[in-house]
Amino acid sequence: MNQKYMIYMYLLKARTFIALLLVIAVFSVMVPNFFTVSNLLIMTQHVAITALLAIGMTLVILTGGIDLSVGAVAGICGMVAGALLTNGLPVWGGQIIFLNVPEVLLATTLFGIAVGFINGAVITRFGVAPFICTLGMMYVARGAALLFNDGSTYANLNGMEALGNTGFATLGSGTLLGIYIPIWLMLAFLLLGYWLTTKTPLGRYIYAIGGNESAARLAGVPIVKVKMFVYAFSGLCAALVGLIVASQLQTAHPMTGNMFEMDAIGATVLGGTALAGGRGRVSGSIIGAFVIVFLADGMVMMGVSDFWQMVIKGVVIVTAVVVDQFQQRLQNKVILMRRHEEKMAAEQPQTMNTASS
Repeated sequence: MNQKYMIYMYLLKARTFIALLLVIAVFSVMVPNFFTVSNLLIMTQHVAITALLAIGMTLVILTGGIDLSVGAVAGICGMVAGALLTNGLPVWGGQIIFLNVPEVLLATTLFGIAVGFINGAVITRFGVAPFICTLGMMYVARGAALLFNDGSTYANLNGMEALGNTGFATLGSGTLLGIYIPIWLMLAFLLLGYWLTTKTPLGRYIYAIGGNESAARLAGVPIVKVKMFVYAFSGLCAALVGLIVASQLQTAHPMTGNMFEMDAIGATVLGGTALAGGRGRVSGSIIGAFVIVFLADGMVMMGVSDFWQMVIKGVVIVTAVVVDQFQQRLQNKVILMRRHEEKMAAEQPQTMNTASS
């Protein structure tokens, strides 16, 4: 086989990592404080937000779906946490219960999972296209977040010692072994996503559905359960992002997460996941998140206009899709070449035997 094609294939498969190295190299030269330990830790903390969403988005896209609601779900989950910390939980008899921080985190993540579960149920039970369903959920969640407190924020989420609900800031700003908690969460979910997609029957089902849903159904794959799971998992990731942002700001804002879904989709596509489903890796999406965030943070440090940042992000995402299509065509060509070589190798002994006889 032509070695040139093999080199091209290796370069294309590593394109996201190469892009990350180029981003770091360029901004390290142009921005003096870019490549420092403290700045890299801060930027990686920013990456964790996009990466968590991208992990959930990757599982959804691998099944051939899409989740446009993750940004709005992050926003409403932040408002749920803010309401529980500020106003408590009303119960029967007019009493109010104030939950401690772990209980607030649990209640909010369950809320995010429930929203994702609803997405999955509507898509699988009623046959609604994922794009339309999650677009509708995006509007519902964003509107509900605005209704929560009449469009106002929940400020000063420090809690009160007397109520036993202090310590919310630890989730977004706390450290463990000198590394921010959101980074540890990103690593934990990276390992979880990798394990789910590569080491479990569920992972094989996810790829099978994205590759050919009709064939997967005939093979006995529980399509409804798998899709319900991936959308619920995406809702969980969105809930964690909403909690992290509210914790970092110590404020829950109803517009939190605006356009987060675009960054998550961009990171997923940049990481090599095919929008048609059936092909991609969680690790690639994480590297894609690093590229998206490092590029954005580098432009901010250079003082690039927000408008130009949007243009450049868009160009990067479109370029990633074009390169991915080129890789697929090249990969198909390589497969055909291999089959041709194998056919020629199989026919050669027969030709030699015929000639000798």
